[in-house]
Parts: sequence; structure tokens; C-alpha cells
Amino acid sequence: MEFAGVYHKTSEQMSYPLDEERLVINLKTGYDVKRVFIHHGDPFEAGILGGNEKWTGKREEIVYKKRLPHQLWWTTTLIPPYKRCKYYFELQTEKEVWYFFEDGFLTEEQINMDGRMLQCFTVPWMNPADVNRTPEWVNSTVWYQIFPDRFCNGTPEKKDADIVPWQTGKVTNKEKYGGDLEGIRRKLPYLQNLGITGIYLNPIMEAETNHKYDTTDYTKIDPSFGDDGTMRRLVSEAHDRGIRIMVDAVFNHCGRKFAPWLDVQEKGRASTYAEWFMVQDWSEIRKTGDTRDGRFYSFAFADWMPKLNTNNEEVIQYFCRVCEDWIRKYDIDGIRFDVGNEVSHRFLKRMREHLKKIKPDIYLLGEIWHDASQWLAGDEYDSVMNYPLMSGIHDFFLDQTMRKEEFEYMVNRCYTMYMQQNNNVLFNLLDSHDTERLMNRFHDLDKFYQQLAVLFTLPGSPCIYYGTEIAMEGGFDPDCRRCMPWDKIGTEENRERIGQMKKLIRLRKEEETFRSLHFHFPGNYENSRCVEYIKLDEAERKTEVLLNCSEEPVEVKGTGEVLFARNYLNGILEKNGTLIRRI
Repeated sequence: MEFAGVYHKTSEQMSYPLDEERLVINLKTGYDVKRVFIHHGDPFEAGILGGNEKWTGKREEIVYKKRLPHQLWWTTTLIPPYKRCKYYFELQTEKEVWYFFEDGFLTEEQINMDGRMLQCFTVPWMNPADVNRTPEWVNSTVWYQIFPDRFCNGTPEKKDADIVPWQTGKVTNKEKYGGDLEGIRRKLPYLQNLGITGIYLNPIMEAETNHKYDTTDYTKIDPSFGDDGTMRRLVSEAHDRGIRIMVDAVFNHCGRKFAPWLDVQEKGRASTYAEWFMVQDWSEIRKTGDTRDGRFYSFAFADWMPKLNTNNEEVIQYFCRVCEDWIRKYDIDGIRFDVGNEVSHRFLKRMREHLKKIKPDIYLLGEIWHDASQWLAGDEYDSVMNYPLMSGIHDFFLDQTMRKEEFEYMVNRCYTMYMQQNNNVLFNLLDSHDTERLMNRFHDLDKFYQQLAVLFTLPGSPCIYYGTEIAMEGGFDPDCRRCMPWDKIGTEENRERIGQMKKLIRLRKEEETFRSLHFHFPGNYENSRCVEYIKLDEAERKTEVLLNCSEEPVEVKGTGEVLFARNYLNGILEKNGTLIRRI
């Protein structure tokens, strides 16, 4: 047996309570393992520890598995009657049987040896307070990300010398176009008609730049966007239309005009706020230029965005109050934490405990572009932006040498990194203010909709970036932040594209299979780039997703009710075709 391929721990995402009753157990093995059984039971079933009783446990086969590039991921759900569980695994290859315990592998003869002290895996108690709980409403939400300055100017009468005329071509980070909260409020009917049920706003607090990631005042809406009253009206009217609001929190760093940083600049080490930042060389505190010299830490090497010391107790308390005020003043539903992997774990644990007492179902989302397991144990973020899925989808469509199995491995990897609770509310996206726009990558509408079909049918919570409904183009940051072309929204071409997006959004909301955590890749097609996966709901209803990513037409097998299709006619799925159907 390939012993090196076997892995399990009673921690992380391998063994955890799904709720007060159910315990999820996961195991990795090599491909040589053909069947897995789990022997499980209460630790005290045979008596108190120290006696001569022999503990055996109930033997059940683990039948659900996902394929990874070099391993299999086996998963099962147990219901321990007394909230305790003791277990070990029985691994069967074609020729061998091994028993896997906490301290290693044993043969059948060894486990039956009289007097042997078997070191089973043990979950001592499923404490309700330790269950990783995520907001239920997020899974059914379809998000729409808005970069406020470029979405809609709702107060064209305002006279601001910094505002340049609205235009829909390429942009930089220098211009301000006048988009504001009132503009977003006025477009709520449009978003509701599109089917949107959640808005993610890039930063709206006072800052110097148009992107607002250099905060000057965390307690004040940027005047170019509006004021407290504008924000309250926006949230209230959004809620009336069934739309939730999530705001951006920039707590890893601030702007150069944040009052505590100005105080540090003036007074140096004597400043009351000296420990709010990460200064290494006080003699160079006023020097300008990038921070590669290490005089103080900043976001990347930008001296105009000094890094906040989120290990500091005063900083933690300050930002807990800031977020509390946002909730109480505006009634927001979620907070997205910018550069969410650089703020301290201590900061995030305190923040979660504080905010969940005020609003238990608030959605706490981290911006993390890599494996975020250590932030998703249930005491920090509810979930993260699923950039690994975005990257994996993009690379598959880019690299024509990749086979459908590699697409399967990629998707399975994304959904075996975290607990099911987190997977259920992952923030899935295909582009954002930090990436090239989706349409810009291939300039191909068929590939564009193939990727959107994946976005709307995988577990989590899908988000589209403003303008994606009309296949808006834009290069890498800052060009991905172009102005929304409202004067062209009613063209025949854009109406057709909006109709396609509305159909996907409607299916996501109406079809439970689209939102379900359950999926598998049956591999019914020989074509090496014909991706097929089946989504199942709790009632065992099935939806099939077929993507022909090859150059050759594919003859579709079986029958079903077509829900969404492109390049599909008379049972043939053409090049770059998409088919979603009930089966």
C-alpha cells in the first residue's frame, strides 16, 4: 500500500462537527486504496478507560470520494449519539488490508493481539460552542460588486473640480468620475430586476484616492460619495428590495492622512499612537519613497499606505468600535476584510466575537488568494474570496493541453480545503477590481458564458463584477475599473446579454441543485476536454452541466430538460458549447 498517500488528523478540515449532531470525517489515500471502512463508536462503549474491556466499534463503508491529482478524498458523516466518537480506518487495496490508527498502520493480526493498546482517533466532545457556524442567507445570495466612483453619478448637479466627464473607455487611478451612493440607490430597481440579492461595495470611507483603500477617516463616509444619511437610505431601500449590503474594511493599512499616522509623523516615538504602526527606524519616519529600506512596514512597499499594528490592543478595540458603529448606523449585512491574510489572528478572533454578539448573522469575508484554512476554523472569517477557483477556471480555458480530469482535480481541491460550512458560503468570483475583466481574457462570448455556467452551479455564493452582465471589457488594474456605460445599456446586444445573465441568476435562485454542496464528475464522455459534472440536492434531484471546451462537436448522451444552453442543437454540443439540464 502507498502509506505516504494516507493522511488524517482529528483537526483542521479532516474531522469536525457540522452541527450539534453530525460529525464529518475525511481521509486522504493513494489511488491504490479501493475501499475504505470506518470503525466507530462511543469511547466508553466498552467501559471506563483502564479496564480489560475490548472496544470494537461499528463497521461502515465510506462510499463518497473525490479525485485529486495524486490522492483520493474519502468523506462520511456520522451521528454520534453521545456527542463523542472514537474511530479507526480499514483500508483495502486489491491485495492488502491495513488498519489506520492515530499512531500508524497495523495488520489484522496486530489489532487482535491480546493486550495491545490501540491508539484510535478520538473526538472527545462535540461542544456546541465550538461548531463552525456561517450565515445561512449567504448561500442563496447572488452578489454584485460595485466600485462606487465608476458605477453611477446620482448627483450630477454637484460641482466638484476634481470630477472629470463620465466616459466608457480606458481609465487610470488618477481620475474621479463622480460615482456615488446616491447613484447606486437610484440603480436599485435595475439590480433587483437583474436578480441581485447582495451588493459588495468597495471602500466608501473617507480617503484621498478614487479607490479609497488609503483611508483617512474610518468613521466618515467619503464626501464625494455622500454622507451617513445617504448610506442609511441606500441600505434601507436595498433591504426593502431583498438586497443585502456588504462593505469593505481596510484594516491592514491606512492612508497617509489618517489622524494617528499624522500624529506619529509629527511626534515620532513620543506619539500616543507610536505602537499603532510598525515602525523600524524612527529617524527616517518622514522620509518619502517606497519602503524597501524597512523604515516602516506598509501595504506592499507603498509609503502612503502604512501598515497598522493589528497585534496592538488599542488598535483592536478601535476597529471593533468602528465596525460596531457601521452596523448600528447603517445596518450593513457583511464586512469584507481587505488584505485579510495580513491582519493578526488575534485581531480577527476578537473582531468576530464582538460583532457576532451585535449581529449574529453578519457575514465576515476575508480577502485571501490562497489556501485560507487557518482563518476558517470558526473563530475568524465565515469564508473567503474564492480566488483559487477563479484561477483554476481561467487556467483550464487558457491551457488547451489541460484535460477534463485536471478541471475535476482543481474543483475538488477548492472544495476539500475547508469545512462544509465554509464551502457553503464561499465568495465565488471570476473577476474583480483587482483582476482583468472576465470578457477581456478571451474576447469570446461562448467561453465567457461557459465560465459563468460554472460560477452559478458550484457551491458557495456567486458574485458578478458590475458590468459583467453586459460582458464589459477592461484590462488589469486600474483599467478593470471603467465607468458603467449606462447610455448603452439598452442596446439590442446588451439587452440580449442581460437576458442571459438574468436566466443564470434565476436558475441559481430557483434550482436547489445549483446551490447544493453535492457534486461529482461521472466521466461519461471520451472527449478529453468535455467537462461534465452532476449537481445533486438533498432530495436526490440531479442537474447535469456539460461544457465542450474542445474543437470537436460532442454528441450528448441521454435526455433531460434543458435549463440553459449555448451552441447546442439536435443533441450536438458544438465547440465552446454549454448545456445545463435536469436529468
